[in-house]
Amino acid sequence: MIKAGIIGGSGYAAGELIRILINHPDVELKWVHSRTVAGQRIVDVHQGLHGEIDMTFSSTYDLKGLDVLFCCRPAGKTREFLAENDVPEDLRIIDLSRDYRISDPSHDFVYGLSELNRKPMVRGARHVANPGCLAMAVELSLIPLAKNLLLNSDIHTTVITGATSEGAESRPTNHYAWRNDNMVVYRPFRHTQEPEIIQTLSAMQQSFRSQLNMVPVRGAFSRGIMAVTYLECPLELAQIIKIYQDYYDDHNFTFITSKIPDLKDVVNTNKCIIHLDKIDGKLLITAVIDNLLKGAAGNAVHTMNLLFGLQETIGLTMKSVAF
Repeated sequence: MIKAGIIGGSGYAAGELIRILINHPDVELKWVHSRTVAGQRIVDVHQGLHGEIDMTFSSTYDLKGLDVLFCCRPAGKTREFLAENDVPEDLRIIDLSRDYRISDPSHDFVYGLSELNRKPMVRGARHVANPGCLAMAVELSLIPLAKNLLLNSDIHTTVITGATSEGAESRPTNHYAWRNDNMVVYRPFRHTQEPEIIQTLSAMQQSFRSQLNMVPVRGAFSRGIMAVTYLECPLELAQIIKIYQDYYDDHNFTFITSKIPDLKDVVNTNKCIIHLDKIDGKLLITAVIDNLLKGAAGNAVHTMNLLFGLQETIGLTMKSVAF
């Protein structure tokens, strides 16, 4: 059994991570640490777990004896945690913050997009940086084109996100009274996840120099992300569809569909569903994911499966909400 611990266990993504791990046949969840709710029962914070777990949040942690550590603290806190603690050399670390997403000589974290970096994760990586949820939706929309050197025009993408993308901490923009029946643009062309998208596309297409114009939008729903992207592409639609089908053919969670997807096709799953269309010479790409699963906890467990040589879909077979 893989012995797992979680640092920063009170947030939405951590709650989903706990749900997956306690039902994973190859994992033993040893402890869940939290500074803010230490001593409280996990089911009193993550109420959907009633009847499934009888643990309390820990105020202490012991990294010895663990096989994998999931870090779910806010941005900047994973670097702080690793600097303050004696971390066993063989401990696998999966970071869900954005501390290590950008490649840098100061760290050895692999960017955890399996559709891009599955080989390094299978071949001995110890530290993995989980992608941002908005970044993942855009990256999965574009990397088949990047691999085929087809990102040669400006890219325009509107990314609509659910309230849980902002985390569990209370703030005005995730209150029901504000969020319901409302939409607003935020951080246009300056979102914190844009650098990792550019890094990913440049890794696939070294000649990539196009402008990424990303407009994030806060949506009036709880969870899910829809990324609607368009750009110039000279190929016929049938050729483009084949490029995407060929690229994702041996990946377990990303699928090409002939119908424009709904958010509910993917909410509560680890899937990404992509639809392609060609209109007046422009390629239109629509991608949907669950921000808490494919965009966070589900992808983190997928990464863990790769690091430990398990079948990729173990623990991640889930049914969408559908209705």
